Amino acid sequence: MSSPRWVRIWIPIAAGLFLFALTGSAALIPQLRLLHLLQALIYVAIVVLTRRNNAWGFGAGVIIAVLWNGLNLFVTHLFQAGAVEFWSLLRTGQVSRPDTLLVLVGGVAHFLLIIVCMAGFLELPPSRKHWGQFFGGGLLVSAYMVLIVVTAAPR
Repeated sequence: MSSPRWVRIWIPIAAGLFLFALTGSAALIPQLRLLHLLQALIYVAIVVLTRRNNAWGFGAGVIIAVLWNGLNLFVTHLFQAGAVEFWSLLRTGQVSRPDTLLVLVGGVAHFLLIIVCMAGFLELPPSRKHWGQFFGGGLLVSAYMVLIVVTAAPR
């Protein structure tokens, strides 16, 4: 069974939007380039796997997006700071912290990724095995993210 056309279109768009945010952030903060390059591989894998209707890819897409957005909403509060930058941009036409605005772009991309990956996964229809793969994909991508942050994040 194939995912609906809109899912097949919107997963690469959401991943591409997040890759845009990563690229912009890496351009503004050179110390993050290696980390963001390694992080970008996650989104390439998500697009490739979900194109094949692979439950591992759908799970990776949902879980990494939930974790990243949760971290930026509830721990670092960068999502809220990005929203302030966005409203400043609309009011004044200027941005004082473009890197923070890119966190908002990444967060929006992740909310979209959560929706379309869940929709694609639920179209399978998921069996017990698929649910195991879904959470397995989420666990693997989470472990990879911890690994690259520990090894490649600037000190």
